[in-house]
Amino acid sequence: MNLVNRSGILWIDFYHQSERIRRSLGLTDTKANRKYAQMKIIPELLYKLNSGEFFEKENTKPKIPIFSEYAEQSFALHKYRRKPTTHHDYYNAYNKHILPYYGKKRLDEIKPSEVSIWQNMLIEKFEIGVRRVKQLRTILAVIFEDAYKDEIITRNPTRLATTLPKSQLGKIEAFSMEEIQKIFSVAEGQFRNFYAVGFFTGMRTGEIIGLKWKDIDFENREINIECTVGRGVESAPKTIGSVRTIDMLDPLISFLKDQFEITGDQNAYVFMTSNNGHFFDSKNIRDHDWKKTLKSAGIKYRTIYQMRHTFATMMIENGEDILWVSNMLGHTTAKMTLERYARYIKRKDKHRASFLEKSFGHNLVTVEEVA
Repeated sequence: MNLVNRSGILWIDFYHQSERIRRSLGLTDTKANRKYAQMKIIPELLYKLNSGEFFEKENTKPKIPIFSEYAEQSFALHKYRRKPTTHHDYYNAYNKHILPYYGKKRLDEIKPSEVSIWQNMLIEKFEIGVRRVKQLRTILAVIFEDAYKDEIITRNPTRLATTLPKSQLGKIEAFSMEEIQKIFSVAEGQFRNFYAVGFFTGMRTGEIIGLKWKDIDFENREINIECTVGRGVESAPKTIGSVRTIDMLDPLISFLKDQFEITGDQNAYVFMTSNNGHFFDSKNIRDHDWKKTLKSAGIKYRTIYQMRHTFATMMIENGEDILWVSNMLGHTTAKMTLERYARYIKRKDKHRASFLEKSFGHNLVTVEEVA
């Protein structure tokens, strides 16, 4: 019998009459517990194996649940650990793409090969993008991981499934300065001001919807971002780094003052519906005004999220500090910003390392001299 470590817990792993048997000992992997297992537990197990008592106990073990039964338990476990919108999206994705395939299967009978076949089917038959399939696989993996931790299954099959190819991030289709001006020329009312916030701050659409007048500091020219709205639910922003204070750029001030004339007396949300509440989510903005505005401006349709990309690329192309841009966007690290927008950085001086010439110029050899 072999002692193995699984997530810090000691398990036994052995074969009996060509059948592999793996069981948790319920002990943390320490030197003392390994010694106890070798001296006490394993001898007792060997005795029970020889007497048949081990298998009598095995036959009384609780029945392994089917996937759908345990999945509900897993979702209940994580319900209050996830944002409400995330929980809702995960559960909808589970019902649409995971439950129909795995629902009636017993948890311990699902093999890594089945996971590989399932993800290939999503890509080939249903034409779902690789990035989305990876998200679905993550949802599936959490369910299996919970079952593994509960010692219902002995391994998480998603860990051994075929690795998916690298996915491409969403395409950046930034607006030009001319297009932004056209949008402002045809947009009306508070939607014009909404788009100005998007183009001049890089805020996520949900963050703009959740913006309140108490978050606007005209005196210090700052905007505090403390919440977001998605699917009608107000919650904390996407990440810890998303809770931030950003600069109110000069071009934005007049738009915010115009908006104050519209909703400022409510002392509530900056952008409000006719019912004096916040918008449900970005789809309301898109369907109610965004599509119409782009069409009126004669601009090819792009998602409303492209306002955020436009801000980032516009700032980086014009030499703004990457750390400042990262903070404005609410990225956790500047590395995230660079990975997404590095190609928009323009070198002002194409003569690389020209500063070296000040100290070493007289020792440098030109290309012509080498030739």
